[in-house]
Amino acid sequence: MKANNKFENLDLEFWANIKLLNQRLGYTIRKTQKNPEGGFVVPSVENIKDVFSKEGLSNKKLIENNELTEFGQLIVDYMEYRGNVLTNEVEQNLMNKDQAKKLFYEMKDAYNPTCPLPMNKQKNEKRDFSFLTGLVNMIVEKNKDDLDCDYDPKELTAITKDGFPIRTLSRRVDGAFPSVIDPKAIWEIKEYYYTTTFGSRVADGVYETQLDGWELWETKVNTGIEVKHYLIVDDHNTWWGMGRSYLCRLIDSIHMGLVTEVIFGKEVITRLPEIVESWNKDN
Repeated sequence: MKANNKFENLDLEFWANIKLLNQRLGYTIRKTQKNPEGGFVVPSVENIKDVFSKEGLSNKKLIENNELTEFGQLIVDYMEYRGNVLTNEVEQNLMNKDQAKKLFYEMKDAYNPTCPLPMNKQKNEKRDFSFLTGLVNMIVEKNKDDLDCDYDPKELTAITKDGFPIRTLSRRVDGAFPSVIDPKAIWEIKEYYYTTTFGSRVADGVYETQLDGWELWETKVNTGIEVKHYLIVDDHNTWWGMGRSYLCRLIDSIHMGLVTEVIFGKEVITRLPEIVESWNKDN
C-alpha cells in the first residue's frame, strides 16, 4: 500500500495534531453487541473542542465559528480515509497461518526456489518455514533477474559517497537489494502467525520501522541519497483482531514518509513483483 497523494508531504504540525487527538480519543471504537465490528475514530467538532479544552490548548487553527477550518477538515478527512482503507483494503489482504502456509507451499512447488527459506522459531508441531519471509524471498528471487540480493543481512546498512561511509543505520534489516552497502531498497518482515496476545514485541516492530524511516529521511534530506524502505506484515488476528491501533500507526508512517510502502499479507503476490521489477529498471 502506497500513500494517498492528498495526505503526503504534510508538515509535522499536522501529525502532532493527529497524534494528540488519537491519544485522547483513541484509534478505534470498542466492539459492542450493537456494533460487533467496532470501527475507527473520526473526531467531530465537539470532540476536538473537548480535547483541546481539557489540554488547555487553542483550537483556532482547527475550528472557526464552530466549523472546521481547512486544516481541521484535512485532519478529519485523513482519519476517515485511514479507517476506510484499513477496513476496505488492508483487512482483506491479511492472512491467517493456514492461508499463509498454503500459499507458501504452492509457491515453493511452483517456483522451485534456490533462495534461503528460513525456519520459524517455534517448537515441536509448530516448527515450520517462516511463511511470509519465504514468500518474500521467493518473489524477490523470481523477479530480480540476475541481480544480487542479500536475503538476510547480518550487518548494519551503510550508505557511502566516493567510497567513504557517510551514514550507517542503527538496526539490521531483513533484506537488502542488491547489497546492505549502498542498497537501492531495504525491507523488514513482521509475521506473527503464532502470536496469541498483542505484546510489546509487536508494538516495538512498528517503532523500529519508524526509527529506520527517520534515519533514511535524514539521509535523503541532507545527502540527496534515497533508499526505498518497505515493511511487510501479516497475521489477521494479531494486526486486525488485537492491534488495529498499530495498523493506524503504519498508515501514518507511510504518509509521514517514514516507509515507502507497507505490504499487507497476500498483497505480496500482487504488489511485490511490481516493486522488484522497478528496482531492476533503476539499476
